[in-house]
Amino acid sequence: MNYPEFPQDCKSLLSKHLSLEVFEALKDKKTSNGFSLEQAINSGVRNLDSGIGVYAGDKESYALFGALLDPIIEEYHGFTKQDAHKSNLNPDDLNAPNPDPEGKYIVSTRIRVGRNMDNMPLGPAISKEQRDHVEASVVAGLKTLEGELSGNYYPLLGMSKEVQDDLIKDHFLFKEGDRFLDAVGLNRNWPEGRGIYHNNDKTFLVWVNEEDQLRIISMQQGGDIKEVFTRLVSAIKSIETKVPFSYSDHLGFITSCPTNLGTAMRASVHIALPKLAADMEAFKAITDKYYLQIRGIHGEHSESEGGIYDISNRRRLGITEVEAVQDMYDGVVALIAAEKAL
Repeated sequence: MNYPEFPQDCKSLLSKHLSLEVFEALKDKKTSNGFSLEQAINSGVRNLDSGIGVYAGDKESYALFGALLDPIIEEYHGFTKQDAHKSNLNPDDLNAPNPDPEGKYIVSTRIRVGRNMDNMPLGPAISKEQRDHVEASVVAGLKTLEGELSGNYYPLLGMSKEVQDDLIKDHFLFKEGDRFLDAVGLNRNWPEGRGIYHNNDKTFLVWVNEEDQLRIISMQQGGDIKEVFTRLVSAIKSIETKVPFSYSDHLGFITSCPTNLGTAMRASVHIALPKLAADMEAFKAITDKYYLQIRGIHGEHSESEGGIYDISNRRRLGITEVEAVQDMYDGVVALIAAEKAL
Protein backbone atom coordinates (compact mmCIF):
# COMPACT_ATOMS: atom_id res chain seq x y z
CA MET A 1 0.00 0.00 0.00
CA ASN A 2 1.29 3.45 -0.93
CA TYR A 3 0.74 6.70 0.92
CA PRO A 4 -2.59 8.13 -0.30
CA GLU A 5 -2.45 11.62 -1.79
CA PHE A 6 -5.56 13.66 -1.02
CA PRO A 7 -6.74 16.49 -3.28
CA GLN A 8 -6.52 20.04 -1.91
CA ASP A 9 -10.29 20.35 -1.48
CA CYS A 10 -10.58 17.17 0.64
CA LYS A 11 -11.88 18.18 4.08
CA SER A 12 -11.84 14.83 5.92
CA LEU A 13 -10.08 14.51 9.27
CA LEU A 14 -8.22 11.54 7.75
CA SER A 15 -6.65 13.75 5.09
CA LYS A 16 -5.73 16.31 7.77
CA HIS A 17 -4.12 13.91 10.26
CA LEU A 18 -2.58 11.14 8.10
CA SER A 19 0.90 12.57 7.60
CA LEU A 20 3.51 10.56 5.72
CA GLU A 21 5.29 10.02 9.04
CA VAL A 22 2.15 8.60 10.74
CA PHE A 23 1.45 6.47 7.65
CA GLU A 24 4.96 4.97 7.68
CA ALA A 25 4.74 4.21 11.40
CA LEU A 26 1.39 2.40 11.12
CA LYS A 27 1.19 0.89 7.62
CA ASP A 28 2.52 -2.58 8.56
CA LYS A 29 0.67 -2.96 11.86
CA LYS A 30 -2.30 -5.29 12.32
CA THR A 31 -4.54 -5.89 15.32
CA SER A 32 -4.94 -9.41 16.72
CA ASN A 33 -8.05 -9.72 14.51
CA GLY A 34 -5.90 -9.00 11.44
CA PHE A 35 -7.26 -5.48 10.92
CA SER A 36 -4.82 -3.17 9.11
CA LEU A 37 -4.35 0.55 8.55
CA GLU A 38 -5.26 0.02 4.90
CA GLN A 39 -8.69 -1.34 5.93
CA ALA A 40 -9.16 1.42 8.54
CA ILE A 41 -8.66 4.24 6.02
CA ASN A 42 -10.07 2.67 2.85
CA SER A 43 -13.47 4.36 3.21
CA GLY A 44 -11.89 7.81 3.49
CA VAL A 45 -9.47 7.14 0.63
CA ARG A 46 -12.29 5.99 -1.66
CA ASN A 47 -14.87 8.56 -0.53
CA LEU A 48 -13.14 11.93 -0.60
CA ASP A 49 -16.27 13.67 0.70
CA SER A 50 -16.04 11.78 4.04
CA GLY A 51 -16.20 13.89 7.18
CA ILE A 52 -13.93 11.55 9.15
CA GLY A 53 -12.74 8.77 6.81
CA VAL A 54 -11.49 6.25 9.39
CA TYR A 55 -13.18 3.24 11.02
CA ALA A 56 -11.99 0.90 13.78
CA GLY A 57 -12.02 -2.87 13.29
CA ASP A 58 -11.92 -3.69 16.99
CA LYS A 59 -11.27 -2.14 20.40
CA GLU A 60 -7.53 -2.69 19.87
CA SER A 61 -7.56 -0.43 16.75
CA TYR A 62 -7.99 2.63 18.97
CA ALA A 63 -4.67 1.90 20.73
CA LEU A 64 -2.69 0.42 17.83
CA PHE A 65 -3.59 3.19 15.37
CA GLY A 66 -3.62 5.84 18.11
CA ALA A 67 -1.12 8.06 16.27
CA LEU A 68 -3.88 8.65 13.68
CA LEU A 69 -7.02 8.20 15.79
CA ASP A 70 -6.08 10.20 18.90
CA PRO A 71 -5.77 13.55 17.07
CA ILE A 72 -8.99 12.84 15.12
CA ILE A 73 -10.85 12.07 18.37
CA GLU A 74 -9.38 15.18 20.00
CA GLU A 75 -10.44 17.42 17.12
CA TYR A 76 -13.95 15.96 16.81
CA HIS A 77 -14.80 15.54 20.51
CA GLY A 78 -12.42 18.00 22.19
CA PHE A 79 -11.23 14.99 24.20
CA THR A 80 -7.57 14.16 24.83
CA LYS A 81 -5.62 10.95 25.48
CA GLN A 82 -5.49 11.81 29.19
CA ASP A 83 -9.25 12.25 29.59
CA ALA A 84 -11.60 9.63 31.04
CA HIS A 85 -15.22 8.99 30.08
CA LYS A 86 -18.06 8.50 32.55
CA SER A 87 -21.46 6.95 31.92
CA ASN A 88 -24.75 7.91 33.62
CA LEU A 89 -27.96 6.26 32.44
CA ASN A 90 -30.15 7.29 35.38
CA PRO A 91 -33.38 8.93 34.10
CA ASP A 92 -33.99 10.46 37.55
CA ASP A 93 -31.00 12.76 36.94
CA LEU A 94 -32.59 14.20 33.78
CA ASN A 95 -34.60 17.39 34.19
CA ALA A 96 -36.88 17.36 31.16
CA PRO A 97 -40.62 18.08 31.52
CA ASN A 98 -42.28 18.08 28.07
CA PRO A 99 -41.24 21.42 26.47
CA ASP A 100 -44.16 21.33 24.01
CA PRO A 101 -47.22 19.69 25.65
CA GLU A 102 -49.57 21.13 23.01
CA GLY A 103 -47.55 19.55 20.20
CA LYS A 104 -47.18 22.77 18.21
CA TYR A 105 -43.46 22.43 17.47
CA ILE A 106 -42.05 18.97 18.25
CA VAL A 107 -43.21 16.33 15.77
CA SER A 108 -41.33 13.39 17.28
CA THR A 109 -38.49 12.43 19.64
CA ARG A 110 -35.91 9.72 19.07
CA ILE A 111 -32.92 8.65 21.18
CA ARG A 112 -30.56 5.92 20.05
CA VAL A 113 -27.30 4.36 21.20
CA GLY A 114 -24.77 2.19 19.40
CA ARG A 115 -23.43 -0.90 21.17
CA ASN A 116 -20.97 -3.65 20.27
CA MET A 117 -20.34 -6.98 21.91
CA ASP A 118 -17.36 -7.27 24.22
CA ASN A 119 -14.42 -9.49 23.11
CA MET A 120 -15.63 -9.50 19.53
CA PRO A 121 -14.29 -7.62 16.48
CA LEU A 122 -16.35 -4.66 15.26
CA GLY A 123 -18.28 -4.87 11.96
CA PRO A 124 -15.36 -3.92 9.67
CA ALA A 125 -13.21 -6.85 10.90
CA ILE A 126 -15.81 -9.45 11.87
CA SER A 127 -16.04 -12.89 10.25
CA LYS A 128 -19.33 -14.36 9.04
CA GLU A 129 -19.35 -16.89 11.89
CA GLN A 130 -18.70 -14.19 14.47
CA ARG A 131 -21.47 -12.01 13.03
CA ASP A 132 -23.92 -14.92 13.23
CA HIS A 133 -22.84 -15.49 16.85
CA VAL A 134 -23.51 -11.82 17.64
CA GLU A 135 -26.96 -12.07 16.07
CA ALA A 136 -27.81 -15.19 18.12
CA SER A 137 -26.62 -13.53 21.35
CA VAL A 138 -28.59 -10.35 20.64
CA VAL A 139 -31.74 -12.33 19.84
CA ALA A 140 -31.35 -14.08 23.23
CA GLY A 141 -31.02 -10.61 24.81
CA LEU A 142 -34.14 -9.35 23.02
CA LYS A 143 -36.13 -12.26 24.44
CA THR A 144 -35.65 -10.75 27.92
CA LEU A 145 -37.70 -7.68 26.95
CA GLU A 146 -41.11 -7.50 28.60
CA GLY A 147 -44.16 -5.24 28.90
CA GLU A 148 -44.19 -2.32 26.46
CA LEU A 149 -40.79 -3.45 25.09
CA SER A 150 -41.93 -6.92 24.00
CA GLY A 151 -42.17 -7.51 20.27
CA ASN A 152 -40.66 -9.52 17.40
CA TYR A 153 -37.32 -9.99 15.66
CA TYR A 154 -37.28 -10.00 11.86
CA PRO A 155 -34.12 -11.38 10.21
CA LEU A 156 -33.28 -9.65 6.91
CA LEU A 157 -32.41 -12.99 5.33
CA GLY A 158 -35.57 -14.43 3.78
CA MET A 159 -37.69 -11.45 4.85
CA SER A 160 -40.94 -11.31 2.90
CA LYS A 161 -41.55 -8.36 0.55
CA GLU A 162 -44.61 -7.52 2.66
CA VAL A 163 -42.69 -7.21 5.95
CA GLN A 164 -39.94 -5.27 4.12
CA ASP A 165 -42.41 -2.75 2.69
CA ASP A 166 -44.04 -2.29 6.10
CA LEU A 167 -40.70 -1.66 7.79
CA ILE A 168 -39.58 0.77 5.06
CA LYS A 169 -42.89 2.63 5.37
CA ASP A 170 -42.28 3.08 9.12
CA HIS A 171 -38.67 4.23 8.40
CA PHE A 172 -37.46 1.20 10.40
CA LEU A 173 -35.53 -0.76 7.81
CA PHE A 174 -31.87 -0.06 7.25
CA LYS A 175 -30.64 -0.87 3.77
CA GLU A 176 -27.52 -2.08 2.06
CA GLY A 177 -25.59 0.17 -0.27
CA ASP A 178 -24.12 2.90 1.92
CA ARG A 179 -20.84 3.54 0.08
CA PHE A 180 -18.99 4.71 3.21
CA LEU A 181 -19.83 1.47 5.05
CA ASP A 182 -19.27 -0.63 1.95
CA ALA A 183 -15.70 0.62 1.54
CA VAL A 184 -14.76 -0.49 5.06
CA GLY A 185 -16.26 -3.96 4.61
CA LEU A 186 -19.37 -3.45 6.72
CA ASN A 187 -21.71 -4.79 4.02
CA ARG A 188 -20.01 -8.18 3.61
CA ASN A 189 -22.31 -11.28 3.52
CA TRP A 190 -25.36 -9.05 3.19
CA PRO A 191 -28.09 -9.69 4.38
CA GLU A 192 -27.00 -12.62 6.57
CA GLY A 193 -26.70 -12.15 10.32
CA ARG A 194 -28.71 -8.94 10.24
CA GLY A 195 -32.20 -8.03 11.33
CA ILE A 196 -34.62 -5.71 13.04
CA TYR A 197 -36.57 -5.98 16.26
CA HIS A 198 -39.47 -3.76 17.13
CA ASN A 199 -42.02 -3.68 19.92
CA ASN A 200 -45.75 -3.91 19.29
CA ASP A 201 -46.29 -0.15 19.78
CA LYS A 202 -43.45 0.67 17.31
CA THR A 203 -41.89 2.98 19.91
CA PHE A 204 -38.77 0.84 20.31
CA LEU A 205 -36.49 -0.92 17.85
CA VAL A 206 -33.10 -2.56 17.57
CA TRP A 207 -31.02 -2.83 14.41
CA VAL A 208 -28.73 -5.84 14.49
CA ASN A 209 -25.37 -5.80 12.67
CA GLU A 210 -25.71 -2.57 10.74
CA GLU A 211 -22.85 -0.06 11.32
CA ASP A 212 -22.63 -1.21 14.94
CA GLN A 213 -23.72 -4.62 16.18
CA LEU A 214 -26.66 -3.05 18.00
CA ARG A 215 -28.43 0.22 17.37
CA ILE A 216 -30.94 0.51 20.20
CA ILE A 217 -33.61 3.11 19.45
CA SER A 218 -36.48 4.56 21.51
CA MET A 219 -38.91 6.97 19.87
CA GLN A 220 -42.43 8.35 19.85
CA GLN A 221 -44.56 11.18 18.52
CA GLY A 222 -44.44 14.46 20.46
CA GLY A 223 -41.93 15.95 22.86
CA ASP A 224 -41.84 13.78 26.00
CA ILE A 225 -38.05 13.44 25.93
CA LYS A 226 -37.79 11.93 29.42
CA GLU A 227 -40.24 9.14 28.59
CA VAL A 228 -38.23 8.25 25.48
CA PHE A 229 -34.96 8.19 27.49
CA THR A 230 -36.49 6.09 30.29
CA ARG A 231 -37.72 3.47 27.81
CA LEU A 232 -34.30 3.32 26.16
CA VAL A 233 -32.50 2.81 29.48
CA SER A 234 -34.74 -0.03 30.61
CA ALA A 235 -34.17 -1.81 27.28
CA ILE A 236 -30.37 -1.35 27.43
CA LYS A 237 -30.28 -2.82 30.95
CA SER A 238 -32.36 -5.82 29.92
CA ILE A 239 -30.39 -6.65 26.76
CA GLU A 240 -27.11 -6.26 28.66
CA THR A 241 -27.99 -9.25 30.86
CA LYS A 242 -27.31 -11.48 27.81
CA VAL A 243 -24.93 -9.34 25.72
CA PRO A 244 -21.88 -7.83 27.46
CA PHE A 245 -21.07 -4.49 25.78
CA SER A 246 -17.60 -3.32 24.76
CA TYR A 247 -16.53 -0.40 26.99
CA SER A 248 -13.33 1.37 27.96
CA ASP A 249 -12.73 3.79 30.85
CA HIS A 250 -11.00 6.12 28.40
CA LEU A 251 -13.29 6.01 25.34
CA GLY A 252 -16.59 4.83 26.82
CA PHE A 253 -18.70 2.55 24.62
CA ILE A 254 -16.61 1.28 21.70
CA THR A 255 -18.02 1.91 18.21
CA SER A 256 -16.71 1.40 14.68
CA CYS A 257 -16.91 5.12 13.83
CA PRO A 258 -14.87 7.39 16.14
CA THR A 259 -17.65 10.03 16.13
CA ASN A 260 -19.93 7.72 18.13
CA LEU A 261 -17.50 6.87 20.95
CA GLY A 262 -18.35 7.64 24.56
CA THR A 263 -22.10 7.66 25.09
CA ALA A 264 -22.58 6.42 21.50
CA MET A 265 -25.81 8.38 21.82
CA ARG A 266 -27.79 10.53 19.46
CA ALA A 267 -30.77 12.23 21.09
CA SER A 268 -32.92 14.08 18.58
CA VAL A 269 -36.23 15.73 17.85
CA HIS A 270 -37.96 16.58 14.59
CA ILE A 271 -39.10 20.13 15.21
CA ALA A 272 -40.94 22.75 13.15
CA LEU A 273 -39.12 26.12 13.23
CA PRO A 274 -40.22 27.85 10.01
CA LYS A 275 -39.68 31.42 11.27
CA LEU A 276 -36.34 30.81 12.95
CA ALA A 277 -35.14 28.95 9.85
CA ALA A 278 -35.42 32.20 7.91
CA ASP A 279 -32.55 33.53 10.03
CA MET A 280 -29.97 30.75 9.93
CA GLU A 281 -27.43 32.79 11.85
CA ALA A 282 -29.73 33.15 14.88
CA PHE A 283 -30.73 29.48 14.55
CA LYS A 284 -27.09 28.35 14.56
CA ALA A 285 -26.18 30.64 17.45
CA ILE A 286 -28.65 28.74 19.65
CA THR A 287 -27.66 25.26 18.47
CA ASP A 288 -23.94 26.09 18.91
CA LYS A 289 -24.54 27.31 22.45
CA TYR A 290 -26.09 23.95 23.41
CA TYR A 291 -23.69 21.80 21.33
CA LEU A 292 -26.41 20.72 18.91
CA GLN A 293 -26.38 19.65 15.27
CA ILE A 294 -28.95 20.75 12.66
CA ARG A 295 -29.88 18.21 9.98
CA GLY A 296 -32.66 17.83 7.42
CA ILE A 297 -35.49 15.48 8.32
CA HIS A 298 -34.01 12.50 6.46
CA GLY A 299 -30.83 12.65 8.54
CA GLU A 300 -27.30 13.48 7.52
CA HIS A 301 -26.74 15.29 4.19
CA SER A 302 -30.48 15.97 3.70
CA GLU A 303 -32.57 19.14 3.43
CA SER A 304 -35.34 20.44 5.65
CA GLU A 305 -38.93 19.99 4.51
CA GLY A 306 -41.70 22.39 5.54
CA GLY A 307 -39.48 24.14 8.09
CA ILE A 308 -38.98 20.88 10.00
CA TYR A 309 -35.46 20.10 11.20
CA ASP A 310 -33.72 17.23 12.94
CA ILE A 311 -31.92 18.66 16.00
CA SER A 312 -29.54 16.42 17.97
CA ASN A 313 -26.67 16.47 20.47
CA ARG A 314 -23.21 16.86 18.96
CA ARG A 315 -21.12 15.89 22.01
CA ARG A 316 -20.85 12.20 22.81
CA LEU A 317 -17.48 11.63 24.44
CA GLY A 318 -16.42 13.01 27.83
CA ILE A 319 -19.99 13.77 28.89
CA THR A 320 -22.59 11.39 30.33
CA GLU A 321 -25.75 10.20 28.59
CA VAL A 322 -27.86 12.34 30.92
CA GLU A 323 -25.77 15.41 29.98
CA ALA A 324 -26.12 14.62 26.25
CA VAL A 325 -29.92 14.45 26.51
CA GLN A 326 -29.98 17.52 28.77
CA ASP A 327 -28.01 19.48 26.10
CA MET A 328 -30.63 18.52 23.53
CA TYR A 329 -33.53 19.32 25.85
CA ASP A 330 -32.18 22.73 26.96
CA GLY A 331 -31.43 23.66 23.34
CA VAL A 332 -34.93 22.67 22.21
CA VAL A 333 -36.48 24.82 24.97
CA ALA A 334 -34.39 27.78 23.72
CA LEU A 335 -35.30 27.11 20.07
CA ILE A 336 -39.03 27.00 20.86
CA ALA A 337 -38.74 30.27 22.84
CA ALA A 338 -36.96 31.91 19.87
CA GLU A 339 -39.58 30.65 17.40
CA LYS A 340 -42.42 31.94 19.64
CA ALA A 341 -40.75 35.35 19.94
CA LEU A 342 -40.85 35.71 16.14
